[in-house]
Amino acid sequence: MLRNNFLNGKLSSVDIHDLLSSIEFFEKEFNSLDSRTSAILKSEITRITGAFISDYDVLNTFSPSKEELNFFGFEEVVNKGKIVVLNMNISEYNNLSKIIAAYLKLDFQTEVMSRLAKNNSDIRSVSFISDEYHEYITDTDANFFAQSREAKCINIVATQSYTSLMNAINNQYTVKVIIQNLINKFWFRTDDTFTIEDAQKQLGKEEKLKYSQSVSESSKNQKKSYLSNILSYDKPNFSESLNTYTQFDFVFDTNFFTQNLNTFNCLAFLSTGSEIIPPKKLKLIPYFIIDEDMES
Repeated sequence: MLRNNFLNGKLSSVDIHDLLSSIEFFEKEFNSLDSRTSAILKSEITRITGAFISDYDVLNTFSPSKEELNFFGFEEVVNKGKIVVLNMNISEYNNLSKIIAAYLKLDFQTEVMSRLAKNNSDIRSVSFISDEYHEYITDTDANFFAQSREAKCINIVATQSYTSLMNAINNQYTVKVIIQNLINKFWFRTDDTFTIEDAQKQLGKEEKLKYSQSVSESSKNQKKSYLSNILSYDKPNFSESLNTYTQFDFVFDTNFFTQNLNTFNCLAFLSTGSEIIPPKKLKLIPYFIIDEDMES
C-alpha cells in the first residue's frame, strides 16, 4: 500500500520523509539488533498492546473502526473546553487502567506544554483532576507540575498519603518536587509519619509557652519507729515552684494530625495567588449533606 501510494504520487513531502525515515530505521537499526534485545522489545510491545485486544469490550472501546472514532486527541478538547473522563474500575481493569491513564495523562501534558510555544496570552485555562493519584503518578509529573502554571493548567490531585506516592514510583526526590509544586494543600487525619513530618516542616515553627513544676520537701529530726517502721519528722517544710519558658516548636504537633482532625475536618494551607493565608483547621461540608438540607 505504501509502495503504490508512493509510486502514484499520493504521498506529500512530509509523508515521504516519514516513510524514508522508517525504512532507514528498520534497515540500519532494528534489523541489526541483537536477537535478545529484539525479543525483549517485541515482548514489551506485545505486553502493552495486548491489553487492548484481549477483551472484546476493551477492543471495541479503544480500537474502534474509523467511522466510530469520536476522540482525536487533546488539541480539540483543550481548545474547545471539553471534558475527558477516564472511568475504569482499577480492581476490574488493573493493568489496563494504569496504561490508559498513563497514555491519556502524557498526551494531555504534551498538549498543555505545547501551548507555551504559541505565545498566546488568551489561551483557555485547563485543569487536571485525579482521585487516588498514587495509582497513576509518573516521574514526568514533577516537570509538568513545575511548568504547567505558566500554561494556565490547574492540577487537583488526591492521595492517601505521601508514602503512597513514594511507594508507587520509589523516588523520594521526585515525590518532594511534586509536593512542593502543589501550592494549596488540604491535610486530613493521617497516621503516616512521612506525611506529618513533611507537613510540619512546611508549616514551620513558632515559640510556644511551656510549663515546668517541681515540689521539694525538707524536715528536721527525722526519726524511725522500729515497731511500726514509720518515719516521723519535726517541723517539715514543703516548697513548690512553677516555671514558664518558651520553646521553638512545630506549629501543629503530631497529635493534631492523628487525633484532632475528625471526619470532614482538615488542615488547610491556601494561597490567594498574591499572599499566603495562615494555616487553619476547616470543616468541610460533603455534597450529599448539602443536598439533604436542600430537600428538607
